[in-house]
Amino acid sequence: MRATRSTVTFSNRFTLRGYPGDLPAGAYEVLVEEERLLGLSFEAYRRTGTYLSVDAKAAGPGQSALWVTTENDLNEALRRDADRSAADTHSDAALSPQEDRR
Repeated sequence: MRATRSTVTFSNRFTLRGYPGDLPAGAYEVLVEEERLLGLSFEAYRRTGTYLSVDAKAAGPGQSALWVTTENDLNEALRRDADRSAADTHSDAALSPQEDRR
């Protein structure tokens, strides 16, 4: 077994399939566990678990947890966050017309 840790950052509140409620924007640690595949002529691993570390501010006072998720669900949440951030940068406000120059 091996474990790899990385960090993902959400710019907006987000939802994750199976999690009861929204999670706040911020940086989250991701833990990926893999097991080595034996009997091959090369080194290979198979993912056995993906976990999102939900700290006290998201899990509740005095709580933190590793929330079980999937790579696909995490990538989908990140894609939705990026789409929302891109949409938020487009404003419906119009520029004021130039003043008449006399």
